[in-house]
Amino acid sequence: MELVLSIAIGVMTSCGVWLILRPRTYQVIVGLSLLSYAVNLFIFGVGGVKSNVPPILEDGIDPSTLSDPVPQALVLTAIVIGFATTALFLVVLLASRGLTGNDHVDGRNDPK
Repeated sequence: MELVLSIAIGVMTSCGVWLILRPRTYQVIVGLSLLSYAVNLFIFGVGGVKSNVPPILEDGIDPSTLSDPVPQALVLTAIVIGFATTALFLVVLLASRGLTGNDHVDGRNDPK
């Protein structure tokens, strides 16, 4: 499971960096979203990958086998903040496109 998680984090990070380096603003926004998802998966992985383990402490359960709730809370907060910043970026993208007439990050048109 750790191998699948690390491969997913690597693929999402590389795709996010590639999209951030693109000239269009929509691609940059999608790249930033992919990078935030990769960071969220990384934080989940830091908390430990455990399946079918209750997060509640009961009698007779070894505390070392429990999943850590702190990374889960951090990722939940990061998801909410990421959604809000993505919505803000999209509003700025639409305003910039309406004012300038193009959606390039550097403000230049496509060379033809």
